[in-house]
Amino acid sequence: MPCHLTSLTLLRFRSHPRTRLKLDARPVAIFGANGAGKTNLLEAVSLLSPGRGLRRAAADDLALRPDAQGWKLRAEVMAGDGPRPLETGALPGQSRSVRIDEKAAPQLALGGVLAVLWLTPAMDRLWTEAAEGRRRFLDRIAMSFTPDHGGAVLAYERAMRERNRLLRDAVADPAWYRALEAQMAEAGARMAATRRAALAALAEATAEAETVFPAADLSITGPEGVLQPEDAGDITTALSEGRRRDMAAGRTLTGPHRADIAAVYAAKGQAAARCSTGEQKALLISMVLANARALMVRRGAPPVLLLDEVAAHLDADRRAALHAEVLALGAQAWMTGTGPELFAGQGGAMQGLEVLAEGGASQVKEADLP
Repeated sequence: MPCHLTSLTLLRFRSHPRTRLKLDARPVAIFGANGAGKTNLLEAVSLLSPGRGLRRAAADDLALRPDAQGWKLRAEVMAGDGPRPLETGALPGQSRSVRIDEKAAPQLALGGVLAVLWLTPAMDRLWTEAAEGRRRFLDRIAMSFTPDHGGAVLAYERAMRERNRLLRDAVADPAWYRALEAQMAEAGARMAATRRAALAALAEATAEAETVFPAADLSITGPEGVLQPEDAGDITTALSEGRRRDMAAGRTLTGPHRADIAAVYAAKGQAAARCSTGEQKALLISMVLANARALMVRRGAPPVLLLDEVAAHLDADRRAALHAEVLALGAQAWMTGTGPELFAGQGGAMQGLEVLAEGGASQVKEADLP
């Protein structure tokens, strides 16, 4: 049985004062005017996974305005071992809390219950903007396979912040650096290993797939194509040897935090950054679908997919092909669009939801698809 949401409740979240949805395992087609609150539904689902969600918003920015009394999300997830209640939210000025099975839990534990992948219009610029966005994309892929990857990233970043503070303060005592660099090397080696394994899983899933979307050859590199150290011993050596240079810069210049993804449109042998906008979009869709297929093999169930305005650069044939692949995968995919015609031919195969904006507040109602 696919892992999917059977209910979702939004309380004072974004534009939704109170929205309650009853769901089944089918994909969810969401349509409505721009600004009605469609993406807010997808963002709510994304917060049922570790991290800051698909918009990377601060907890206080998620509350309904102007009252900003805090917000809460409740969901029931049908997993392989039965229904699992999830809850997350935040009071004003406080960090986000999480409850799993009615018990307080760390955010990272959400990854063990529900795998969530997403594709948003902001990601259309992934191949042409800074490496930070690609690194986050890579880490989301790695976390989908290994939820503990998030813990390694946090441990690495905590130690690096302390090391950067020493560098800025021009602290010379090597003992302080050795302790922090050992922590960075251990966590960094784990990060590198899970990243490599994730891309290997995507490559395998891509090679075995029958799809109309183009395959991407992916590799991990660093700034300006320079390989970064990935073995714990190599990371330790690079950090030790780079202290003088790092002190001059006031920050750590070498390590897994500088990783980048190089992507090539396989059939053309062309770097993704040089592809057309439509080709870049198709490559992203291909990667998300490959990630979902690989998770299906690893976890025994497809992830929940969040595909925001995914049809923006797709013609009718590719849009139909995407719907067919999602249905074949058996994933509960949440897809948004401005009108029901974007989901033509899917009546019965998908759940239809129309989002309306009334007085600045979002209202959601069930709707038939053509």
